[in-house]
Amino acid sequence: MTKGYHLEDKVLLAVDCIIFGFDDEDLKVLLIKREFKPEKGKWSLIGGFLKKRETLDLAAKRILYKLTGMNDIYMEQLYTWSEVDRDPKERTISTSFYAIINIEHHNTEIIKNYNAKWFSLSKVPDLIFDHNEMLVKATKRLRRRTSISPIGFELLPEKFTMRQLQKLYESILDKKIDKRNFINKIKSMDILIKLKEKDMTSSTKGSYLYMFDQEKYDSKKSNDFYLKL
Repeated sequence: MTKGYHLEDKVLLAVDCIIFGFDDEDLKVLLIKREFKPEKGKWSLIGGFLKKRETLDLAAKRILYKLTGMNDIYMEQLYTWSEVDRDPKERTISTSFYAIINIEHHNTEIIKNYNAKWFSLSKVPDLIFDHNEMLVKATKRLRRRTSISPIGFELLPEKFTMRQLQKLYESILDKKIDKRNFINKIKSMDILIKLKEKDMTSSTKGSYLYMFDQEKYDSKKSNDFYLKL
């Protein structure tokens, strides 16, 4: 006999967002201090619950906008977490997303109001529930994606130096990169515009600024982006 919907178990569906940012020196993740039980006062990823008339993508965009004040953020669905006891209060399934933003562009007042804070990946505190596992999985996905596509440029300002670009990839990959090999590899892809402007903060000579050329990248017959470092 077929059961009606009203006889089936009801469970909550959460959406948790791992938000990565870069501050010219270090890759960071945005965390929030939980204000209710269980685990009140502990650090958590940014999250919320799916509304009846939302898709998962719309819920993630709503949550990201609420905490950053930004739209049009690069995000990607990561994984669904369904351990029965993952939330001790209520049976809750969570679908996680990761997003990458330029730290300079987010709304600092909103973050302050929600007791949110940027943490370097090497200094992340113990997180609630299975959020540490979510962060580890998201970091691995980010490393893979930035090696095969130019999404890493989303973390940089519109104009950046080659040093900033190298520091970004070193932060994401968590290793030192040979400067000469890196520059040669990037230039061989022919996807940057070298500007006449210089950043004069790093040295007296200054460093040339670059921009990512999205049109040139899109116009290539093959959009392969393979950055093995």
